Amino acid sequence: MNWEIHEAQQNLSDLIKATTQKPQMIYEQEKLVAAIIDAQTFQEFLAWQKQHQKPSLADTFGELRSLCTEADYVLEIPSRKNRANPFSDDFENVSP
Repeated sequence: MNWEIHEAQQNLSDLIKATTQKPQMIYEQEKLVAAIIDAQTFQEFLAWQKQHQKPSLADTFGELRSLCTEADYVLEIPSRKNRANPFSDDFENVSP
Protein backbone atom coordinates (compact mmCIF):
# COMPACT_ATOMS: atom_id res chain seq x y z
CA MET A 1 0.00 0.00 0.00
CA ASN A 2 1.09 3.56 -0.61
CA TRP A 3 0.75 6.09 2.16
CA GLU A 4 0.83 9.85 2.34
CA ILE A 5 2.90 11.14 5.25
CA HIS A 6 -0.11 12.35 7.23
CA GLU A 7 -1.80 8.93 6.77
CA ALA A 8 1.35 7.13 7.90
CA GLN A 9 1.55 9.32 11.01
CA GLN A 10 -2.07 8.73 11.93
CA ASN A 11 -1.98 4.97 11.23
CA LEU A 12 1.51 4.02 12.37
CA SER A 13 0.52 0.69 13.93
CA ASP A 14 -1.37 -0.36 10.78
CA LEU A 15 1.59 0.69 8.63
CA ILE A 16 3.98 -1.40 10.73
CA LYS A 17 1.67 -4.43 10.60
CA ALA A 18 1.39 -4.09 6.82
CA THR A 19 5.16 -4.41 6.43
CA THR A 20 4.82 -8.15 7.14
CA GLN A 21 3.07 -8.47 3.78
CA LYS A 22 5.20 -6.15 1.63
CA PRO A 23 7.25 -2.95 1.91
CA GLN A 24 5.18 0.16 2.57
CA MET A 25 5.88 3.26 0.49
CA ILE A 26 5.40 6.72 1.96
CA TYR A 27 4.85 9.69 -0.32
CA GLU A 28 4.82 13.44 0.10
CA GLN A 29 3.22 15.38 -2.73
CA GLU A 30 3.48 12.35 -5.03
CA LYS A 31 7.21 11.97 -4.33
CA LEU A 32 8.50 8.80 -2.66
CA VAL A 33 10.17 9.87 0.59
CA ALA A 34 10.46 6.60 2.52
CA ALA A 35 9.97 2.86 2.36
CA ILE A 36 9.19 0.90 5.51
CA ILE A 37 10.18 -2.77 5.62
CA ASP A 38 9.84 -5.50 8.23
CA ALA A 39 12.68 -6.16 10.66
CA GLN A 40 13.63 -9.54 9.16
CA THR A 41 14.09 -8.04 5.69
CA PHE A 42 16.18 -5.27 7.20
CA GLN A 43 18.38 -7.79 9.05
CA GLU A 44 18.85 -9.71 5.79
CA PHE A 45 19.84 -6.48 4.07
CA LEU A 46 22.40 -5.69 6.78
CA ALA A 47 23.92 -9.16 6.44
CA TRP A 48 24.08 -8.78 2.64
CA GLN A 49 25.63 -5.32 2.98
CA LYS A 50 28.29 -6.57 5.38
CA GLN A 51 29.11 -9.50 3.09
CA HIS A 52 29.49 -7.24 0.03
CA GLN A 53 31.23 -4.35 1.74
CA LYS A 54 34.68 -3.65 0.38
CA PRO A 55 37.36 -2.72 2.89
CA SER A 56 38.56 0.86 2.84
CA LEU A 57 42.18 1.81 2.29
CA ALA A 58 42.42 2.62 6.00
CA ASP A 59 41.14 -0.90 6.85
CA THR A 60 43.73 -2.43 4.52
CA PHE A 61 46.57 -0.42 6.04
CA GLY A 62 45.36 -1.37 9.53
CA GLU A 63 45.43 -5.04 8.57
CA LEU A 64 48.93 -4.60 7.10
CA ARG A 65 50.10 -2.88 10.29
CA SER A 66 48.70 -5.75 12.34
CA LEU A 67 50.43 -8.37 10.16
CA CYS A 68 53.74 -6.50 10.43
CA THR A 69 53.41 -6.35 14.22
CA GLU A 70 52.65 -10.07 14.46
CA ALA A 71 55.66 -10.92 12.27
CA ASP A 72 57.87 -8.46 14.17
CA TYR A 73 58.58 -6.77 10.86
CA VAL A 74 59.68 -3.15 10.69
CA LEU A 75 59.35 -1.30 7.43
CA GLU A 76 62.36 0.91 6.95
CA ILE A 77 61.47 4.14 5.21
CA PRO A 78 64.40 6.01 3.68
CA SER A 79 64.76 9.66 4.58
CA ARG A 80 63.49 12.21 2.09
CA LYS A 81 65.89 13.85 -0.30
CA ASN A 82 65.37 16.93 -2.37
CA ARG A 83 65.59 16.23 -6.05
CA ALA A 84 65.85 18.40 -9.08
CA ASN A 85 62.61 19.85 -10.34
CA PRO A 86 62.61 20.19 -14.13
CA PHE A 87 59.84 22.78 -13.92
CA SER A 88 61.54 25.11 -11.46
CA ASP A 89 63.23 27.10 -14.23
CA ASP A 90 59.87 27.67 -15.88
CA PHE A 91 58.38 29.04 -12.65
CA GLU A 92 61.28 31.48 -12.17
CA ASN A 93 60.65 33.02 -15.60
CA VAL A 94 56.94 33.62 -15.03
CA SER A 95 56.10 37.20 -14.19
CA PRO A 96 53.18 37.92 -11.84
